Amino acid sequence: MKKLRVLLLLDKDLVPPDDYSGTDYTGEQWKTEYDVLLTLRELGHEVKMLGVVRELDAIEQIYRDWKPHIVFNMLEDVYGIIPYDHNMVAFLELLGVAYTGCNPLGIVLSRDKGLTKKLLTYHKIRVPKFMVCRQGQRVRRPKRLGFPLIIKSLIEDASYGISQRSVAQDDASLNERVAFIHEKFHSDAIVEQFIDGREIYVGVLGNKRLEVFHPWELIVKQKPEGAPLLATHKLKWDLAYQKKLEVKTCSAKNLPQGLAERLNIISRRIYRILNMSGYARLDFRLAQDGTAYLLEANANPQLAYGEDFAESAEYMGMPYEKLIQRILSLGLRWKQAHAIS
Repeated sequence: MKKLRVLLLLDKDLVPPDDYSGTDYTGEQWKTEYDVLLTLRELGHEVKMLGVVRELDAIEQIYRDWKPHIVFNMLEDVYGIIPYDHNMVAFLELLGVAYTGCNPLGIVLSRDKGLTKKLLTYHKIRVPKFMVCRQGQRVRRPKRLGFPLIIKSLIEDASYGISQRSVAQDDASLNERVAFIHEKFHSDAIVEQFIDGREIYVGVLGNKRLEVFHPWELIVKQKPEGAPLLATHKLKWDLAYQKKLEVKTCSAKNLPQGLAERLNIISRRIYRILNMSGYARLDFRLAQDGTAYLLEANANPQLAYGEDFAESAEYMGMPYEKLIQRILSLGLRWKQAHAIS
């Protein structure tokens, strides 16, 4: 295996210590970044970290001086703005450096939840019925959208803005939640049919040749009685809350006959329709009748050791070190395939 010079591109607030001396960093905000850093070093690669807010000049300078073989891109926003993340990847392409994860177009198509659903609806892939509520406009609910409905930011990820209050049972609570999204996140809102059922995640790895991981499921053993199953921000990121509700993700068991195979086929189609590359996680809801609805397509999902994407890869025989190396290899191949002659 060739040893690479890898530039680890991080959010400035998430740069881990170069050599952590503690025994456990599970609760640290930079856990994912440190997991990747340690693994790259264990694989024998030479790694430099660069925390970024507005440091485009610094990226170009380190590229000119050090000549990294590849950038391991772990940025989720640029200048603190989530919709700018694809611009960073486009900048790396203009520099001519290879990078890990999704390409600019795939990021744009998958980040906008409304655009994603429009494209997939055209290709006859099941998504919840939905509408987009733009900032500054009145909410006009069409009759085809019956309650309950769930309201989210059109562009935020990591479940920001999602809580039990996100599910509306009437027009008054719908209007209130849309206004909250507009004011809190300064973004448009997407309102969609709430699918009551199991939460299923499918990991996909690849550029042209794709590997699809076994379906993974979100389990909440101590869910409050009567509360809908929601992957809220608190449920995803608050360790104490997870422990209280006995939250875990694991291999999806007792799926309807043939569903795993159908999800494999559908996930490949979605990944290609959205022009994704590198790696992604597709979030589905499995309704009571066994129908799978695509909720979101997540480019460059959470890569921490022990999280659902890495765990589902390991379930398929790809341990964490091999997963990180595969992501590097895919980035190098993407550059070679799209190099300007």
